[in-house]
Amino acid sequence: MTKTKTKTSAAALPLNTILDGDCIERMNALPECSVDLIFADPPYNLQLKGDLHRPDNSKVDAVDNDWDQFDSFKVYDNFTHAWLKAARRILKPNGAIWVIGSYHNVFRMGAELQNQGFWILNDVVWRKSNPMPNFRGKRLTNAHETLIWASKEEGSKYTFNYEALKSLNEGIQMRSDWVLPICTGHERLKDENGDKAHPTQKPESLLHRVLLATTNPGDVVLDPFFGTGTTGAVAKMLGREFIGIEREEAYRKVAEKRIAKIRKFDKEALVVSQSKRAEPRVPFGQLVERGMLRPGEVLTSPRGAVAKVRADGTLVASDVKGSIHQVGAAMEGAPSCNGWTYWHYKKEGKQMSIDVLRQQIRAEMKNA
Repeated sequence: MTKTKTKTSAAALPLNTILDGDCIERMNALPECSVDLIFADPPYNLQLKGDLHRPDNSKVDAVDNDWDQFDSFKVYDNFTHAWLKAARRILKPNGAIWVIGSYHNVFRMGAELQNQGFWILNDVVWRKSNPMPNFRGKRLTNAHETLIWASKEEGSKYTFNYEALKSLNEGIQMRSDWVLPICTGHERLKDENGDKAHPTQKPESLLHRVLLATTNPGDVVLDPFFGTGTTGAVAKMLGREFIGIEREEAYRKVAEKRIAKIRKFDKEALVVSQSKRAEPRVPFGQLVERGMLRPGEVLTSPRGAVAKVRADGTLVASDVKGSIHQVGAAMEGAPSCNGWTYWHYKKEGKQMSIDVLRQQIRAEMKNA
């Protein structure tokens, strides 16, 4: 991995590279409509007034870096407007963005996203299973951060791997409140002095969920506030391309060293569960054309309905004629019916769903 310092050429993206310098300038130098997803963890603008101490008077390692200091809300809002404008320019028409923040800045980012034409899809509450206590005891413990997921515009056909997230959640639809731990132990990166390499390092579990849900292998993911490279590390593991932008040299060095050690998962391991709607369409008539079912063959339903297959791929049952779905619905007196799972044929004395035949054709299509 190399660090690019020259102006980015519009001919090719600097994939799997950490760019140094100002994120707005760097994004404005990238080709328009070239990135599939942006994950942004910008400065929080915490407005800390002095040091923060624990009850035993030890100092808390809080975010007090220069990059988190802004003179006013107006200055911060201008900064937010500029980097989001640059981000929107480089997103593909069906691209999307994730931003993450605390109560200090996430509402301001949300308003600016809408002002610029992004379409908010979800806000996600990352509930930290091991949050830092409120040492002063004057407020509630800050136990969560908020993520906003937005498409480039209202009509965008953004990526959402619904079935993959459902599988990740033991077959239950994924909710918008995620309970994940903050970085601790082996995952927390340290500098040469043994201190935190970055005060707000995000856990890999968070980025794993984001990238698994909203990108596909080979997609380009850009992180304009790259830090120590969690986005790049997870993107590399999951077979995504990444572009990082980070102005702090110390963070870049840590990120480069970290990502160099990452090994990409094998191709088979990157395949995720998909909705049946995403699978290739197979007309019922194709089963008839290929002789998998013959005209005149009898299909039955678990409830005893009977229909015959016709040469044109339709069914006939009593005085009802039509597709497998239309005849199935008529047999049940229902407004609709999934004919693939409703109708069965007999094979070696056993009743088999006709969907088995459809899956055989799909498997052939994938291996072709």
